[in-house]
Amino acid sequence: MLRILVCVSGGGTNLQAIIDGIANGTITNTEIVRVISNNKKAYALERAKNAGIDAACVSPKDYADREQFNEAFLQAVTEAEPDLIVLAGFLVVIPEKMIKAYPNQIINIHPSLIPSFCGTGYYGLKVHEGALERGVKVTGATVHFVDEGTDTGPIILQKAVAVEEGDTPEILQKRVMEQAEWQIMPRAIDLIANGKVSVKNGKVWLSE
Repeated sequence: MLRILVCVSGGGTNLQAIIDGIANGTITNTEIVRVISNNKKAYALERAKNAGIDAACVSPKDYADREQFNEAFLQAVTEAEPDLIVLAGFLVVIPEKMIKAYPNQIINIHPSLIPSFCGTGYYGLKVHEGALERGVKVTGATVHFVDEGTDTGPIILQKAVAVEEGDTPEILQKRVMEQAEWQIMPRAIDLIANGKVSVKNGKVWLSE
């Protein structure tokens, strides 16, 4: 059984997709052992409690500096003994110490087709604003492993989504979530849970 810990900063729609995926059998051999948020008001914490999942808030506001926060965050993670850490809309820079402690055991969902509209400064609506400003015809989402860079880790899955006439960043964000994010994040977790994902020479290999 794959023990996953989900980190989320906001509403937790991707968390809900994972909860639903486990419930309906789309995600197999997996259990969520803890949800962590950096935001006390995150609705994701309510989603976790409603599903009977252990939920904790570790906020930078409660610590004197980033180093103390990082230590508390890492402790909250290691206590749960996860096999996989899932970043599902988590707006916190992951400490390098944690990345080294969990090599190829942290995955992230990014709302674009990496390497487009990713890296420092591209998060949330900013990604979709960038796509619309550039005038791309296709965008999408990417699930990737986390390394020391920003959105630079090995890519696991991607799914394309059409950009339509009259799209606003908000409309495009919703379509990318519904047509890509909520599909490929559960799929990636299921593949990992069943031993079908391996990393060789910085690239992901999938076996069916």
